[in-house]
Amino acid sequence: MRQQPRPIHYTVRGVPPEVDATLRRKAAQRKQSLNQVIVDELRLATGEHRRRADFSDLVGRWTADPAFDEILASQRQTDTDKWR
Repeated sequence: MRQQPRPIHYTVRGVPPEVDATLRRKAAQRKQSLNQVIVDELRLATGEHRRRADFSDLVGRWTADPAFDEILASQRQTDTDKWR
């Protein structure tokens, strides 16, 4: 079994206020920790992208199917005799 390398810790000094504000805003928008946002940004800056699920090939691919819509409509009918 191969062990994962231990993460390296950095202390960064001299971060400009506008960079700090941008990183904190991104963290709030993404609902992530500031540390995670900084690590993600460092990955992007170095060309190493985190692997994320990509469903973009499925977006906007719905094909209308009248037969399927008809089946759904029939299932949405209330059988009043059984409902009582």
